Amino acid sequence: MSNRGRVGRPAIVEFKRRQLLQRCGLGLFGWSLPRLFQAQARAASMSGPNHEARVKSCIMIFYYGGPSHLDTFDMKPLAPAEVRGEFQSIATTVPGLRISEHLPHTAKIMHKAAIIRSLHHSMRAHDSACVETLTGRTPVGGDQVIIPETRESFPCYGALLSYLRRSEERVLSHAALPYVMHNIPQTPGQTAGFLGSVYAPFQIDGDPDTLTYRADILNLQDGVASERLAQRRALLGTMERGSGGLTPSGSAASMRASYEKAFDLLRSETVRRALDIEQEDARTRARYGHGPPGESYLDGPKGPTGAELGIGRNMRGLNLLLARRLVEAGVPFVNVYDFKQQGKNWDSHRQNFRQHKNHLLPPADKSFAALIEDLDDRGLLDSTLVVAVGEFGRTPKINEHAGRDHWPDCYSAVLAGGGVTGGAVYGSSDKIGAFPDSDPVTPADLAATVFRCLGFEPETEFSDEAGRPWRLSEGQPINALF
Repeated sequence: MSNRGRVGRPAIVEFKRRQLLQRCGLGLFGWSLPRLFQAQARAASMSGPNHEARVKSCIMIFYYGGPSHLDTFDMKPLAPAEVRGEFQSIATTVPGLRISEHLPHTAKIMHKAAIIRSLHHSMRAHDSACVETLTGRTPVGGDQVIIPETRESFPCYGALLSYLRRSEERVLSHAALPYVMHNIPQTPGQTAGFLGSVYAPFQIDGDPDTLTYRADILNLQDGVASERLAQRRALLGTMERGSGGLTPSGSAASMRASYEKAFDLLRSETVRRALDIEQEDARTRARYGHGPPGESYLDGPKGPTGAELGIGRNMRGLNLLLARRLVEAGVPFVNVYDFKQQGKNWDSHRQNFRQHKNHLLPPADKSFAALIEDLDDRGLLDSTLVVAVGEFGRTPKINEHAGRDHWPDCYSAVLAGGGVTGGAVYGSSDKIGAFPDSDPVTPADLAATVFRCLGFEPETEFSDEAGRPWRLSEGQPINALF
């Protein structure tokens, strides 16, 4: 039975049959089978990790819209009022390190995390900045308001990792959730691009209005779902028998293997358990900010244990809990796209302080701290790299609408786990947070850092559809963070 549109029902996730067929055979952008076979042949020549990986998994939290670095992790208390804004700073568990007063939970775990305060690039539009951040590469056409995804697009981090580790026996290698980060057209930087749909992230759908995921396809204990799965297997066999030998036998065998992997995913008890959030006890769910049914974030805590258990129900927390469960189940790369949830996103051109204070920072703060502590409690923090970043920051000067506008010239990111030196601060901004003052970092450097942690040097080469060689990253790893 589906939970679509129902609050308080089991929050498990729907794997769409069409997605599986597209990913494993038909292609995301209309790839023909011969072109897909060519891509698989090119992939077969790629080697494994360059060295022993520092981590087993990576969770990349992407705050779409651009959080204000000046009101979170790079405050400027000595700057003029039109720059420093309304918020005060508070002490953290690291002597001398202060962050926003609206990040009290994060302040308590800063000895387990590091801040980069000198990220920068030149893309001022959301689409181009998303490509820069989610792929570590500057868009071919430069700064553009709309960048459509095509089969020539750059692949995202997780797709590259799936490609690099394609020889590993793994049911699920890259998950993206809750996949509400889209408009018309879809925000770019989230696909496998020119690697082909074989390496596309597995997209997990959620409903930010009802705080539910859709999961009827995963309930394979249900006789109807099992029967439908069997029917689709039979249909695949029929299609293969009717192919008339038009595809090469080796490629056909490879395609069959891809389909079998998809069916294994649908049957996987491990994956199904990981996606069943309701298996977590109420206290753990509340720790991430997913409180009792019927309670929204704005309602605040209710009941005798509300103050102890959480801040209400919000998808931002639920997504991070699901990410932890996926990592615990062995998924090596999980993207969490923090888009427009509970009607708000981080693009605060108006009422920046009210938006951050009342809607954005409290659930993000609570869930991020919960994720780091939970990973640590379970012995997973050392083997999991967590990266939290937006596509840019916000303008130093507050505008006439009490907001801050797009600012890619300097902003912040937070890293934790995976051997990151707790309490470290890398790079600095100038007196008003406008430009890097020391140790500037690009998204390409961040990409190089992530891939080195995962066992691949940035100079590792791979090829696109046309056979052109590409490096994993043109940046340099930030070794000082480890």
